[in-house]
Amino acid sequence: MKRWVILTIIVMAAGAALALTAPTAKVYSADKEQRFPQLKLEQLNDQQRPFADEILKVSSIGITGPYNSMLRSPVMGQRLFNLLDYVRFNTSVPRKLNEFAILIQARLWTSQVEWYAHYPLAIKAGLPEAVAADLKVGKRPSSMQPDEAAVYDFCMELSTKHEVSDATFKKTRELFSEQQVIDLIAVSGTYITAAMMANTAEEQVPAGKTPPLQSLPSR
Repeated sequence: MKRWVILTIIVMAAGAALALTAPTAKVYSADKEQRFPQLKLEQLNDQQRPFADEILKVSSIGITGPYNSMLRSPVMGQRLFNLLDYVRFNTSVPRKLNEFAILIQARLWTSQVEWYAHYPLAIKAGLPEAVAADLKVGKRPSSMQPDEAAVYDFCMELSTKHEVSDATFKKTRELFSEQQVIDLIAVSGTYITAAMMANTAEEQVPAGKTPPLQSLPSR
């Protein structure tokens, strides 16, 4: 599978504060009118067409999925396309921890498509299933290794408090280089953007699959 196909299916809080209260996840009706109707190649304008050509070189699903949203702003979409390539495949952050950071944002945003796509990638990269299971239900994972705990605390604190304490930053820098810290911020922010797009477009997991996440309480 080509690496861009993986993108197609494409940035510390107490466990009690993240406890789930909603029994079920929001499910979008298949009969509901699409917020962003699927574009067809013949509809594309002169700005969209070159970006679509780049997508079609690597995509097995054509210009559907996230590309359907990104094509609405082709200059931004092309740049996001390039950024996703870096934060997924060329980042300085080890793959297991990079995928963990993506899952953290998928969980915080209840992005069903992000979790559906990246959960198996995170497990394959070496993230323990127990860690992912606790994250999935809104708990601070209890069995993390030091590097996993540093990523969790850094990403959660930055995402929920919108700042990073001196203590958290110090612990993170003890385990990661300056470049890795910056790349960790970048992957978190990039996948917040991806989650925003997916949730606004009401993107769904493949037909016949159950959305993996329940909703977290409002923050």
